[in-house]
Amino acid sequence: MDTSKLMFRDGLMKDERILITGGGTGLGKEMAEGFLKLGAEVHICGRRGGVCEETAAELIEKHGGKVVPHACDIRVAEAITDMNDEIWSKHGALTGLMNNAAGNFISRTEDLSIRGFDAISNIVFRGSFYMTHDIGKRWIDQKRKGSVCSILTTWVWNGGPFVVPSAMSKAAVNTMTQSLAVEWGRYGLRFNAIAPGPFPTKGAWARLSPDSGTSSMERSTANPMGRVGEMHELVNLAVLLMAPGAEYINGQTIAIDGGMYNASGGNFSALAAWSDEQWTAAREAIEGANAEDKAKRTV
Repeated sequence: MDTSKLMFRDGLMKDERILITGGGTGLGKEMAEGFLKLGAEVHICGRRGGVCEETAAELIEKHGGKVVPHACDIRVAEAITDMNDEIWSKHGALTGLMNNAAGNFISRTEDLSIRGFDAISNIVFRGSFYMTHDIGKRWIDQKRKGSVCSILTTWVWNGGPFVVPSAMSKAAVNTMTQSLAVEWGRYGLRFNAIAPGPFPTKGAWARLSPDSGTSSMERSTANPMGRVGEMHELVNLAVLLMAPGAEYINGQTIAIDGGMYNASGGNFSALAAWSDEQWTAAREAIEGANAEDKAKRTV
């Protein structure tokens, strides 16, 4: 990301301590860099502890400041509690949480296994709630203000054919966002979400566009702006929602997709035209990407 394109003043986030789940790669890494550049103390977690350590070292070398890596499987509530106990005791209370960790892959739903469904829902649905619940209770008990932002998708509004586990799980997190914004707003806690369109990342592209280097969604539903998103654009929106200055924004899910949702729904409905051979090739490519990721995990 070109941090010169961040639209906020230096030091804006100097008193913030933010945890980003799935912060070692992809959008999580981009947001970690943006928050760090603006002065925040950043904590990143993921199942691949070594990847988080490498990202933390890279960002500190580039920008200075403080990035703390944590190996944590957010599918396990006890692991979340242990990590947050460590953060609170060694570094102090968090001020913000970015629910970014996710998993997704395209599949015909009739081909989907229960194990495949659980692989997505346990991270996105359960993991996001476990993390939000654990941190939210700490803020309430300690009478602290806090902000939670979750990375969703425009599919929460119109469904996600061929990515049903993700669409179901992210719709649930959208409901959590709206519900807790009302229930916990009285404690000074805010809950918002971002619904990105196509922002190219290696992990997502390998599972959502395994047939080529171009997003299937981008090809099949032309973006009104004729391009994919640039990382600084998403980071600027995340800063707006997490930094001081716009605290009255609460209970909102904001699309950043160049108008794709308005133009076409922004989902994978066009994949209904794929042949059996195309789905077989896609499944094999996704399995290869999964095997490569699994080899990198340390927990």
